[in-house]
Amino acid sequence: MTNELAGKVAVVTGGASGLGEGLVRRFAAEGARVLIGDVDEDRGKALAAELGDNTAFLFTDVSDVEQVGHLVSTAVDTFGGLDVMVNNAGVSGRMHRRFLDDDLADFDTVMRVNVRAVMAGTRDAARYMSEHGGGSILNLTSIGGIQAGGGVMTYRASKAAVIQFTKSAAIELAHYEIRVNAIAPGNIRTAIVAKSASPEERERIEEFEAGIRAQMRNDRPLKREGTVEDVAEAALYFATDRSRYVTGTILPIDGGTVAGKVIVRKPK
Repeated sequence: MTNELAGKVAVVTGGASGLGEGLVRRFAAEGARVLIGDVDEDRGKALAAELGDNTAFLFTDVSDVEQVGHLVSTAVDTFGGLDVMVNNAGVSGRMHRRFLDDDLADFDTVMRVNVRAVMAGTRDAARYMSEHGGGSILNLTSIGGIQAGGGVMTYRASKAAVIQFTKSAAIELAHYEIRVNAIAPGNIRTAIVAKSASPEERERIEEFEAGIRAQMRNDRPLKREGTVEDVAEAALYFATDRSRYVTGTILPIDGGTVAGKVIVRKPK
């Protein structure tokens, strides 16, 4: 580790597990003081305790915009500032085999967590950063917001909205030296889908997800599996001054999936 974030303060929503945990660990290893916001109090507190005094946890339900604002103000009060805001918390919504079977019952929840919370986190962080020399805001989207496909339509729509919002916010906030970028992971193994399934659906969801992952693996140019560490490495780039001239960018971390399908060449 090179201590690239020494002296920096970062907030990571959804930071108690999955991709968020990976980002928290990498940021802390690089010298940042990190505030974790999550609804999983047990895991969040345990992670903060493991990583030491420069990491803290605050119970935060990002579907409540007031709690998002409180997370930002707590980072400033606890660590003396805010340099990096990562809007990572997200939900996938219920899986349906066909869109015709989707009752859209989870629409409001998915949009509150995946879109409104990102907008609120960006706004609240920018309010502080605009008066303190700028900063970096990183939003987590998905290749599902870039590449069309069947299944989880509300999730895809929410992640596409994050992409458009990120670009728009980047344009407006550049005046304050605030950079706004997004990472679009693809086929990274986390528990987001399983968490959205009921116990009786778990076996069916896992079988369905396994089939989707096999299809994505076949279509992906790079055959190795992506990892949480791959996403954390990209997040570190956007969090540091190495990306000081980069804003409004959407970076897929997907092994080349959105570039196009692999061409199978027949032997001569």
